[in-house]
This record gives sequence, C-alpha cells and structure tokens, in this order.
Amino acid sequence: MPTFGLLGPLMVHDGIQQRPLGAGKVRVLLAALLLHRNRTISKDGLKEALWGPNPPATADASLANHVARLRRQLASLGDDARRLAAEPPGYRLHVGDGELDVDVFEAHVSAARRAYLHQDWDTAARRSTDAMALWRGQPLADIPDFADAEPQARLVQQLLETRLQVLEWGFEAALALGRHHELVPQLTALASEHPLREAFHRQLMLALHRSNRQPDALQVYVRLRRSLVEELGVEPSATVRATHQDVLADEGTAVVPTPASAAISPPERRPLRQLPADVGYFTGRDREISTLTALLRPGADAGRQPLDRCPRPVVVSGMGGIGKTSLAVHVAHRLHEDFPDGQLYADLRGFSPGRERSPRDLLARFLSDLGVRAESLPDDTDDCAALFRTVMAERRMLLVLDNARDAAQVTPLLPGSGSCGVVVTSRHTLADLPDATLVPLTPLDADAQETLLAALCGSMRVLEEPAAAADILAVCGGLPLALRVVGGRLASRPAWPLALLARQLSSSSGRLRELSVGGLDVHATFAMSYVAMRDSEKPRERAAARAFRLLGLWPEHELTPHSAAALLGLPVREAARLLDLLADVHLVQCPTPDRYAFHDLLGEYAAERAAAEETPRERADASLRLLSWYVAAVEKASRVTVGETQPPPPLDEQPDEPVPDFGDAQQALRWYVRELPAIRQAIGRAGSLGRSDVAWRLAVGLFGYADTYWWTGEWDTCLQAALAIAVERDDTVGQAWLYRRLAVAHGMAYRNDECLENLQISLNLFERAGDITAQASILGNMAALHTQAGRAEEALLYALRSQELYRRTDNPGSEALVLGRIADALQLAGDFSGAAEQHRRRIPLLRRQARPTALATGLTNYGSALQNLGLRDEAFAALDEAMAIRRQLGDHGGEADCLAATARAHHHFSEWEAARRCWHACLDLARAHTLPQRVQESLDGIAALERACTTGAPT
Repeated sequence: MPTFGLLGPLMVHDGIQQRPLGAGKVRVLLAALLLHRNRTISKDGLKEALWGPNPPATADASLANHVARLRRQLASLGDDARRLAAEPPGYRLHVGDGELDVDVFEAHVSAARRAYLHQDWDTAARRSTDAMALWRGQPLADIPDFADAEPQARLVQQLLETRLQVLEWGFEAALALGRHHELVPQLTALASEHPLREAFHRQLMLALHRSNRQPDALQVYVRLRRSLVEELGVEPSATVRATHQDVLADEGTAVVPTPASAAISPPERRPLRQLPADVGYFTGRDREISTLTALLRPGADAGRQPLDRCPRPVVVSGMGGIGKTSLAVHVAHRLHEDFPDGQLYADLRGFSPGRERSPRDLLARFLSDLGVRAESLPDDTDDCAALFRTVMAERRMLLVLDNARDAAQVTPLLPGSGSCGVVVTSRHTLADLPDATLVPLTPLDADAQETLLAALCGSMRVLEEPAAAADILAVCGGLPLALRVVGGRLASRPAWPLALLARQLSSSSGRLRELSVGGLDVHATFAMSYVAMRDSEKPRERAAARAFRLLGLWPEHELTPHSAAALLGLPVREAARLLDLLADVHLVQCPTPDRYAFHDLLGEYAAERAAAEETPRERADASLRLLSWYVAAVEKASRVTVGETQPPPPLDEQPDEPVPDFGDAQQALRWYVRELPAIRQAIGRAGSLGRSDVAWRLAVGLFGYADTYWWTGEWDTCLQAALAIAVERDDTVGQAWLYRRLAVAHGMAYRNDECLENLQISLNLFERAGDITAQASILGNMAALHTQAGRAEEALLYALRSQELYRRTDNPGSEALVLGRIADALQLAGDFSGAAEQHRRRIPLLRRQARPTALATGLTNYGSALQNLGLRDEAFAALDEAMAIRRQLGDHGGEADCLAATARAHHHFSEWEAARRCWHACLDLARAHTLPQRVQESLDGIAALERACTTGAPT
C-alpha cells in the first residue's frame, strides 16, 4: 500500500497500519506539500494554503509549529530530515516512487491506455481494476475548504475525469472479454449519475443488448438523446448512433471500434464554436486589432493560397494582465465568418496553477472535438500531431491557443496546411516558434485607459473627479487587468467617490493586494509568471527568478547589464542573459537597447518577493554591491568631465564588474543626466544602510554633472542629503568633502556669503586632516569667489597661495585650474594683457584634457580679455566656439553666460543691434530656466544699451 494517499481522505500509512494525523492545519500542510512533492514550496505558499490570502500576523510562528508537529508524525516513515527538509524559500517533502497513491494511479492509467489502444483486453481490464482499487472516495474529502480552493479544485477535477476515463477503458475491455452480464448494474448507476456521458450509455446499451435486453438498451438511447438535445442542442455521436443501429438490427454482437477499422467518424457539418465570450467594453488596441485581422484573415496575404500554404502562427505576447487573451478572443469573434468550419480554443495553462497541458492531451481533445474516436488515437504525440494535420487539411478553422508556456507546447498543435489561422497568447515571446509573427502588447495609452475606466464605472464619475481618476490610472499603469479590477470595484460601489479608492491605492505598500475583485487578481496573475520560473526544473529559469527578486530591490530605475551584474553579484555576460530571459517572459521591459526596467506594478511585486524570499543580509549585500558600483561610476564620470584634480579616497568595497567606459565628456554627461534619479535615491539608500561613506562619495561624484548643469539645483539637493547623513554618523571626512562641494554649488549660483562660509568650514577640516591638495583646491575656490564678488586683490592673493600649495603636491592636472584663477583675477584688476596670456597658456591644456565645460568657460573669459584689448575678430572667434560647446552640451546656464559675454562684446564695439539680440536671447533663456542673476544682468545690459544708443557712445 502506498505511504501517502490523496484519492479520498488524506491518508498516511507506515506499512503496517494507517497513522493518525491529528489537527486540521497539519492535514492541510501535508496535503499542500504532497501536491508539490519533491519540489520546494515557499513559506508564503504554505501560509496561503493554511490561512488563505490574508494570513494572521502570527502565521510565521504557527507555520513553524505545524511543520514541527508534522515532522514528529512522519518520523515513523523514515529519515525525518530527508523526508521533510527546510529548503529556502520554504520546505520540500520527499516522496519516493510508489509512495503516493496519485502517482501509482497515474502509472496504472498509462498502462491501461496502452493496452486499450493495442486491444490487449486482459491487461486493460487488469490495470483499470488496479487503478480503481486505489480510490477511497472524493480526493481530499476530509479537508474540503482546502480542496475547494484553486489550484486544488482543478487537480481534483482532473483526477475525477481521469477516473471516469479509466472506468470506460475497463468496461470496454470487459465487454470485449464477454463479461457483459456483470457490468449492467454498475453501468446503469454511472449512466444515471452522468446523463450526458455518451460512452457509459453506449456501453450500457451493448451490455443490455448482449444480455438479451433489447428494449432496455433502446430505452437507454432514447434517454441519452433526449438529454443531449434538451441540455446541449446536439445529437448523439456517430459511434452511439452506430451502436443504436446495431441494437435495432438485433445483430446481437456489436463490434467494438478499433483504431484500424474506423479512425474518423463522418465529419459533422455543425461548425465548432469554442471561443470564450468576447470581453465587454473592449477598448483601445486599434493598431493590434488591425494587425491581427490582416495576419489571420484567409486571403489577406496576396501570396497565400487556400490549401497549399502552411498557416503562420501569430503570437500575442506580453506581461500578465496586459490583455492578451481578451485581444485574441475579441479578434477571433470578429473573424468568425472567415472560418466557416469554426474555432478551436484551448487554455494551455502554461502559466496557471497546476500542471500545464501536454501537447498529447490537447491533440486528443481537438481530435475528439473534430470527430475522431478516442479509442483510435495513437499513443505517440508525433503520430497524434500527424493525424491532427490530416484532419485539419481540408478545413477553414481558427485555432486560439491561449496561455502557452513555450514553443515546444505549441508546435505539435499547428496545422500543416490549409486555410486555417492560428493565434497563440503567451507571456513568453516564443521567438523560437517556427515561422511565427510576433505581436507584443504594451500598456494601454492614456486615452484608452480613461475610456475603459469610464465604461466600467460610469463616465460621469470620471468627469466629476478628474484628479482622482488620473491618480487611479497612474496606479494601474495601463494594465487592462488592473483597470478592470478598479472598474469592477467602483461599479459594485456606486456610492464610493473615486477619491476614496485613489487613496486606498496610493499606499506605497500593499497596493497590489488592493487590485483584486472577484476572480480578477493582479497579484495572483503576476505570481503565475514568477512561480513558474522559481519552481522550474530548469536551473536557468530558477536563476532568472532570483534575479527578478533582487531587481526588486531597485524597482524604480532602469538597469543595464553592468549595473545589474553588480546588484546580482554575477558576471556581466550572465546578468545580460538573465535580463534577456526576464524580458522574454515579460517580467521586465527593455525600453531601449541594454536598458531594463519594471512595469510599476511588477516592480512592486518583485520588491515583495525580495522581502519575502531573500534574507536581510542578502538584501543588504546586493544593495551595497549596486551602490558601490554607482560610487565607482560617478567618480569615473567626474574624472572624464572635469578632470578631477583631487578625487576622493576610494571606497573600501570596489565593484567586481566594470563601470561604463565613457569615451568622452559628452558621453559621461549624458550618463549623469540619465542616471541622476537613481543616484539621488542611492544616496538615501546608503543612509538607510548606515553607509555615510557611500552617500557622500555619491554626492561628491556629481561634481562633473554640476559643472555643466549647476543651474538645475539637483546637486545642492544631493549634497544636503548626504551632509545630513554624514553629520548623523559623525563622519568628519565626509563632512569636509561635502562642505567643500557645497561651497562650489553656492558659488556657481552666486550665493557668495554661503560659499565663503562653507569654504572656511571645509578648509578648517582639511587643515586638521593635513590634506595639502584639498587646501590648495579650496584656496583656489576662494580666489574664484573673490573674483565673482569683484575683489581683484584678494582674488589674486588666494590664487597665488593656491598655486604655491599645488607645487608641493604631485597633481599635474592642477596647472590649468590655477592658470584660470590667476587669469580671472588679472582680468578683474584690468590687466587684460596679462589675463590673455594666462588664458593662452591654459586653453591648450583644457583641449588636451577633453573638458568641454571648462574649455567653454575659458574661451568665454578669453574672449572678454581680447575684447578689452580691442581684438574684435579674435574675441568673437573665442566666444563663438564657447557658444557652440554650450549648446552641444545642452548647458542652458553656460549658454546664458556666453550670451551675456557676447552682448557685452557687441556693445563694446558699438554693434547695437547685435548686442540687443544677445541680451534678449539671454533674458528669455534666464527666465525659462529660473536664473535670476542672469535675468537682472540682462535687464541691466538692455538699459545700458538704450542709454548708449541715445548718446551714441559706449557706456
């Protein structure tokens, strides 16, 4: 006797006697483990089995207690540690061959099927009897609440259906062996219990007829026909009608059909219409509908011939809840007149609870629907596929293969020729499906979302609360399933304002659990995709599931293979493979080459899985790997853009994987702009991990960004956030660097007093630390500040002190910086010749360093010096080159600087109209980008220009 039993009340047998199991929760726990035998089931899955979708707060502790009790009860069955083992993220129950009645039953079923097809009636009868002997009642009868929930209810239904099929084979074998008398009572009961199951009625007719009870046999046919006509509107099958004719002819020995004698019954003219109902309020997807219609409609392709061309399958792919099935069914209904022989539909259950449907089972169902007798089906899948292609060859039908797992599940189901259409839906792209056309689905656009929501809950409610409706749509992220959930909830609660639901959905956590109504559940839909990979037999898919979880630690931002490799702790090549696999199953999106991102709701689900299935240490380690990678990346970008003369000391943790290889400063600047939101969040994440050293290095590393884009204010925000962390952690090194960079940020924005205050704080900290290079840099910043404040003597003094300190260090990159400070001070003092000489020495250095922003600044100042020397053409040549660099970089603050300098140059040379154009362009730019210093400077320049035009002389 098997050790475990599910074919009836839950049973455990120790080889001698049945063992008691105790409390109901322990029974449910064992049943859940048995249904996932020899596979790991997560703790979340077990908690949901025990308590449903909303387990109590004590569920973790209670689960551990129930596991301990179950282990004690299973101790008599063998090695307890091996029998029920803890395996992250949950538990695995080991069940050996022949230890579970379901497995033994399925083995008998397979043997009975083979014997039946080969007309080995003795074996078919024996194996059918052995299979039925294992049944002790309704599966899981003693835990009905668990058995009635999905996916257990589906499994129970499958077992019950298989049981009936085994009974049919056994009766067929018994009839062939002449045991018709003993079958009449059992068949009579089964025919009454299943009034629409034709096989039992046909077998009962034969048993009665061979028992010389012809009138009773004919009465069975009459009752069956009446039930079929009244309930389904169809006549009995050709096989039943043939048996009826045998009884009427009183031949006494009707022949059991064999695979060789009659494989296919005469074709029925009634078209098959198996499509699910079309979804109500179908909205949007006009382009996809047109595409599918054109691809599926016979003759739409000019080169397509009715009978000699293999149908090309069309694959509709996308993430769970994106509306693949709804679209495919909607288009299939629109095309029903194009396929006069009907439509075949099957849910392949590739991403559903329980086992996916095998190609052999699907072929058997399709062939049966098309009139092929069950007893005539070959056992081999390839042979069944060949028979299916033969049957479909002369038909014009549309096949809708829904929810496919992979191409291997679909390929045997494809017709070989004829005017058939095939549309497949899958969360995989199925790029390896032969000759397929791919139609990927993306989230609905804004108009389609609003239209669908209005159709579901009422247009007036949407019109009356547009802000709340917009908030709801933002949460749903263009996902039709989410929209149908919120629409259903609002429709069932007509008194609810939209703002109430918007508030419930706006919570940063638990939002997915709110997106559920009736049978529509966004969380469960996502879980199907993820669990299928996590519990896969393929190691690569399990690795992708782990990657999905860890990506959930960074759900708001795009990742590249390099940054993902750091997060995952994998080589870049392997990270790229896993990202591509996740994109193929639509668990991540790939908006641009080599950049991967989550749909908003999927990102929340991934974060949930990371919190549930990864330990706190694993989550912290992965986050730190990514943050360390960002530190290295911003430092490299800063070196490329501004030629950092004194980079911060390196972080202890260096990334294993390479950071981006910036070809030039412009490429580094583009990276800064794209990654800025992620870097901003990384600073906060570093603080939450207690890593001030990471936070301040990230903020300081944005110097290369701020040198060009200081006017956005983003750098100030990041520096202040990092400074708060450094102060909280008493990180004096971090504070020294942050005050130094805050001073630069203030100086760029002409906040001179704040700049000087922060420079002095930073200088004091670096003097205490004995850092000569940092002191030299700060003194140079003080020189720049005094220049900006109009104090030429102080500016030159600080510039020369900075130069002196730099000479005591090994810092060749400092020369261009110091020359610029001295030139600016000399220019302010009116020594234009000296300033021009310093600029001429400096500019070639900047060109060699490939620092476009610094070069543009130097050229602008050089142009001003040349202007004051009366060298018009040379001045405008320098200013024009500076302007071209600023515009190429998209540096609006620098462009305003250059426009002001150019306006002053035109004014100097009495070129009034050109000066006016430059001042107005500068004013417009300054107002557009909130640059108050430049606004006032432009207004003053325009006023001075008007006075000069009046007097006819420069002012």
